[in-house]
Amino acid sequence: QVQLVESGGGLVQPGGSLSLSCAASGPSVSNYVMAWFRQAPGREREFVGAITWNRGHRTYGDSVKGRFTISRDNTKNTAYLQMNSLKPEDTAVYLCAADDVGAGRSKDSAAYNYWGQGTQVTVSS
Repeated sequence: QVQLVESGGGLVQPGGSLSLSCAASGPSVSNYVMAWFRQAPGREREFVGAITWNRGHRTYGDSVKGRFTISRDNTKNTAYLQMNSLKPEDTAVYLCAADDVGAGRSKDSAAYNYWGQGTQVTVSS
């Protein structure tokens, strides 16, 4: 059973930075794509970014490109999301996801069977 545990959310002022972590455990997790999605009240779940474990290939959603960076530490089975230049519209629950996702599907939330509990990020002055 794969388990994902996020941490690092909180309140930050516009223009500030925040870092999230997603610790993964379970069989085959080292082979999985790790992704971040976010969901704000009344809005659909939005793809933030994803990273493969083996080659570290990264993809990002258009709204966060140039501001957010995904990384991973294979020795700890942990993925990170560094968020810079945060805007009020970045406010959402951020969810970590993992699975053996095929090429071209990393942005599709339906492709992931394993999810963390989510962590709230609030950008406000």
